[in-house]
Amino acid sequence: MAYKIIASQCTGCSACEFECPNAAISMKGDTFVIDPKKCTECEGQNDGAKCAEVCPVPKTCVKA
Repeated sequence: MAYKIIASQCTGCSACEFECPNAAISMKGDTFVIDPKKCTECEGQNDGAKCAEVCPVPKTCVKA
């Protein structure tokens, strides 16, 4: 399973893009999206999904 970004809540701050160890996050239009093929939920790299940890808006990066 992968994480997703709730587009209506995304501020476009780009904090998640730079923290993703798999380069799974990119800008699409005026919001960020997570490529489910690249997202590993940071398993083996972090204690939890890094995108959810660094996002300034609670519950914007969530399990899909």
